[in-house]
This record gives sequence, C-alpha cells and structure tokens, in this order.
Amino acid sequence: MTEVPAPAPSPAPPPAAPAAPAGAPPGPGRLDSRALGLPSVLFCVVTGAAPLTAMLFNVPVAVMGGGYAAPAAFVLATLALTVFSVGYIAMSRRVTSAGGFYTFVSWGLGRAVGVGSGVLIAVCYMVFASAVTGVMGYFAATSVEEWTGRSLPAWAYMAAGLAVMSLLAWFHVELTAKVLGVLLVSEVLALLALGVGVAVHGGKRGFAAAPLNPAEVFGNGEAAHVFGTAASGVALFAAFWSWVGFEMAPNYAEESRDPRRIAPLATYGSVIGLGVFYTFASYMFVTGWGLPESVRAVQDQFDGAFASAFYPLTDRYVGSPLTTAVEALAVTSSFACAMAFYNTAARYLFSLGREGVLPTALARTSRRHSPAVAAMTVTAVTGLYTLAFVLYDSSDEAALVKLGTWSPLLGVLGILGVQALASLAIIRYFLTTARDGFHWFTTLLAPVVGGAAMAGACYLLVDNRRVLAGAEDVPFIRYLPWIALAPFAAGLAVALVLRARRPGTYARLGRFALAGADPRDGAGERGTG
Repeated sequence: MTEVPAPAPSPAPPPAAPAAPAGAPPGPGRLDSRALGLPSVLFCVVTGAAPLTAMLFNVPVAVMGGGYAAPAAFVLATLALTVFSVGYIAMSRRVTSAGGFYTFVSWGLGRAVGVGSGVLIAVCYMVFASAVTGVMGYFAATSVEEWTGRSLPAWAYMAAGLAVMSLLAWFHVELTAKVLGVLLVSEVLALLALGVGVAVHGGKRGFAAAPLNPAEVFGNGEAAHVFGTAASGVALFAAFWSWVGFEMAPNYAEESRDPRRIAPLATYGSVIGLGVFYTFASYMFVTGWGLPESVRAVQDQFDGAFASAFYPLTDRYVGSPLTTAVEALAVTSSFACAMAFYNTAARYLFSLGREGVLPTALARTSRRHSPAVAAMTVTAVTGLYTLAFVLYDSSDEAALVKLGTWSPLLGVLGILGVQALASLAIIRYFLTTARDGFHWFTTLLAPVVGGAAMAGACYLLVDNRRVLAGAEDVPFIRYLPWIALAPFAAGLAVALVLRARRPGTYARLGRFALAGADPRDGAGERGTG
C-alpha cells in the first residue's frame, strides 16, 4: 500500500541543517549556497535542453511524425509544460533541495514512492548523458574527418568528452555555468542567423499558417506518403525530448543565492523561452525548404544524402561560413547538453547518498564544494553504458545510432512518468501538508492538466516506440516500459527495507531542507495562494 503523509497538523519535519556563518564555506554533505545567480542557473538549465542539438536532431524526427506541422508540435509541448510548471513552481517555493523530483514526490506521495522516483530520475539523467555523449562523438568524428581528412572512431571523442566533463565536475559549479553559458549563447546566435536569413528571403514560397496549426500534427498526410507512416506520438516525442532538462532549476536550489526567487524565474524562462525559440527555428526550417519539400528533405537526410537537413539551408540562405560554424557548434552544443545532464545526475546521486538510500560516500564534496564522488560515479556509469553499446554493435555508426535513439526513449519515458507522479504529489502536498498554500488553479487544476498531458505523452511514446527506434523488434524496445519501471521498483524496494530495518533513516528520506526553510511553512512564498 502506498504510504502518504498524514494530513496537517503533522509531526514537525526533521530540522534543517544548521546554516554556516556568513562568509564561511558550507559544511560536509552540503553544496555552496553562494555559487549561482539567476543567469548561471539559466545557463545550467537551458544548456540541458541544448537548443542547437535539439533542433538538428529533433526537428527532422518531428517532421517524420507530423510533417510540415512539426512547429505545432512544439507549440503543444510548450503549452503542456507551461501548465505543468505552474504547480511545479508553487512547490519549488516551499521545497528547496538538490533532490528535485525525489524530494517533491517524497513530500507529496510518501517516502517510498519518492525514493523510487529519485532512483528512476537519476538513471534517466545518466542515460541522457550517455546518449548525448554519443551524439557528440558522432558530430565530432564526421566534422573532423570532413575538415582534416583524418578519421578517428567516435568512441575516442566520446572518451575525451567524458574526461573533460569529469574534470569540470570536480571544480566549483560556477566554472561549469560559465562554460555552458558561452556555448549556449553561440548556438542560439547561429540558429537566429539562419532564421533571419530564411525570413529575409521569404523562404522557398512565402509564409503559411498551416505549420502552426495543432490539428495538422494529428492529420498531416505528407509524412505518411513519404515515410509510409505518420504518427502524432513521434512528433510529440521529438518536441518533449527537446525540453528535457528544463525542470533542473530546483536541483540547483542549494547552490542558488535566492532559491525561492531564482527557481521559478529559471523554470518559466526556460520553458517559455525555449518554446518560442523552438517554434521559430522549426517554422523557419519547414519554410526554408517549402512545406512538402521539408518532409522529403528529412527523408534525404535519413537516406544519408547529408548529415543534417539544416546544413543545406544554412548554405542557401546565409552561406557556407555559417554551415561550418553550425557543424562546430553541434559538437560543443552536444557536449554542453551532456554536461548539464551529467551535473543533474550527480546531484540526484548526491541527495540519495546524503539521505542513506545509496552509499553515504556519494554525499562527499570536493574542496570546491562540488558533489565530487557522485560526479565520478556518473562518469563510471556513463562510460560503462556507452561501452555496452559499442560492444553490442561492431559498426561504429550503427552503435551510435542505437545509443542516440534507443536511450532517449528510455530517458524520456522515465522523466514523463516521474513528471506525472510529481503532478499528483503537488496536489496531495497542498491538500494535506501545506493547506495554507492551496490555490484552486496553481496547486489543483494546473497539476491535473499537466499530469494528464504527461501521462498522455507516455502512452504515445510507448505506442510508437518501434517507429521511433527504427522499427527494430529487439528486447530493449519490446520491453522498454518494464525497463523504465525497473529502477523505480528497485528504489521502492530499498525504501521499504529501510522502513523495516532503519526507521530513523527512513524518517529522514526526502526531508532535507535548507537552513531556515520549512517545506510546510508558507513564509516567504510568493503568489501561491
């Protein structure tokens, strides 16, 4: 039976860890609360979505499923995630911890379900880091060979990228934020340059409203004619996958100077800002090619005519220097994306280790207050996971295709499932533990609508998983839903064992809070009531 928190009034939560004196470094098991301001958190969050990599990979997939209406799929995802964010932000004002979803679900649906969610989400982010590291290796190998004529296997670039991530993770998080910020600005400028070029030339045959019509996502016949199949689930998967990482702002709460202000602004900024940007970039893609021609261009890309259907557009509307810049930025963008996923996975492991779910060694920090042991664990898991794909298929290219397509299916399914659970947790939390913060829209209707959207997206992903994986009927794809459930079930089992054998540890699960912050207290909360 699922354990749920008792209605208020309930026993006082464990006390928050004592605050360090002003100007003093954080103590053991704590991160540096002075490290990040709003721009730095935004850089860490938005680079997880990797705008350039998202467009190069996901727009063609969205076109494969929804035809020229791919931009409308991004509009639908923007709306769904914005509604989900309303309740998510309301809870982030109360609960400030690096545990993110783990802590939220623990407060709303009970410790056991929270631990299951925490383990699942940590696994998902390590899977994402592995998949995007593979993408980086692919872009690096193809681009370097084109520029220099020298061919190195993609795994060599993957190993080098993982080594750099590990090195950056050992240092202060602000250094990582600065690196990610520079890369983010560069890739956004490159895509804006392409969009402006298409707009100035009027595209192939002018501008049309059809690509922005959500109804076209579910009834576009051009994709079915070219690819033999068209599925709204494919288009929506590509859209939702483009936002993975937007919810990471609360994971940096412990390292934010003002978490109650920064987390909401960073979350809304990333969801809405990315939504507008993705819709613009995908619209310029289909407009630049022409509506029916955009579907055929994607087919040509999948047939190997060019590495990305974006490259001929940059040549045509701006010039070859931009194409070269985009090729280079594709490498740095995927590296930045993998680094952001790597950081979030490390913070989930750090939180689970600090509370005794996983070995407590994971809660050790470096002298620069980064979650060093957790980060090195992510390095090991990511390295082994990518190695498994390389060994599974002797063809370098085929291994990368499987790593870059199969893994995101697992990760997106897991994250959408946890987001649906988080929506339920938000509703119950404000109906029981924090009734003073209850609001009919922000803590009830918005989470209901957001949770339903996440559950629907899960169904569409599972139903279309063979199309998304290239129609391969292999065990990884056939049993994908059960593979996603396995980490959740493992976390649930660990929590139940702790409840039976170490009740003191169990009582503290998901209850870590910043000094002076009581997740049941509305003091300092803005706009939830």
